[in-house]
Amino acid sequence: MPDTEEIDGDVYVSPRHLAGSTFTGDPALKPLLALGFDLRHDDLGNVYVTAPDHHVRLGYLPEGDDDGLWRINAYRDRFGPPAWGVSFNDSAPTEFVTAFTTALAQAYAAGSDTYLAQPDLKDPELGAFDAVVPLIKNGWQFQHPRWGVMELQSPDGMATCEYTTGRLDPKKELTTLEARWHLWGGPKNGYARWYATATTNTPTALVKAITQSVSDPAPLPRWRDSMLPGLREAAQLTPVTPPAPPVPTPLDVQRSLTRRPPALGTRSVPRWSTATPPPALAAPRTAARR
Repeated sequence: MPDTEEIDGDVYVSPRHLAGSTFTGDPALKPLLALGFDLRHDDLGNVYVTAPDHHVRLGYLPEGDDDGLWRINAYRDRFGPPAWGVSFNDSAPTEFVTAFTTALAQAYAAGSDTYLAQPDLKDPELGAFDAVVPLIKNGWQFQHPRWGVMELQSPDGMATCEYTTGRLDPKKELTTLEARWHLWGGPKNGYARWYATATTNTPTALVKAITQSVSDPAPLPRWRDSMLPGLREAAQLTPVTPPAPPVPTPLDVQRSLTRRPPALGTRSVPRWSTATPPPALAAPRTAARR
């Protein structure tokens, strides 16, 4: 366990899909920046990160046109349309984004055959099943089947993963929630709901990085007062530092003194001895009468 001084929060939040955002993008950017990705800002405070070969681009867009805070795209042709796209909204736990960018950095380092690997076109549902295995292992349940949709739900019913089959509109996949993969969680009402989407050709290994992080049973640290009220009410919060035992009051001390048990009285206790006792004295003999 890390030292409590190193933990960025005063409570652990469980389940993690109710933790909410940390409101900082630095942890999710680090894996890509470590590979030499270029980072730039615009005048509004949006951040743009681009791979050295311009085949992977990330936008961190707090001042974007919608709530899609994170938009990550990969390109076969640097001047063509995206081969795949992944997005997270502004309420998504930052750890989910970091899990994805960490997997993306590893895939990028491995080469285009990895970060542009398409799912099995002959049996795409088989590849999709591999991405939902982490959910199943952590207790997520398949829901009532709907035509063309595979749906799983978390044990508490407050997070969902959907995989849609059939043909989808590539443009809508990149700009709406009508994507091949759609995950969301949080209270049904209010601004605390998060979502993540991934388009058809997103490599299965990258989608799996998201599902693994979302379903991980390990709690996430947060500052309680920074959490949205809906999340505080729905999640289980455990203090990072257990509360110290209460200091006894003078009255407590006085009571403890008056309740002392009485001292044990002394008494003799027979002991066994292995010493041989001295022989008994013989009684004097009397003369026999004649």
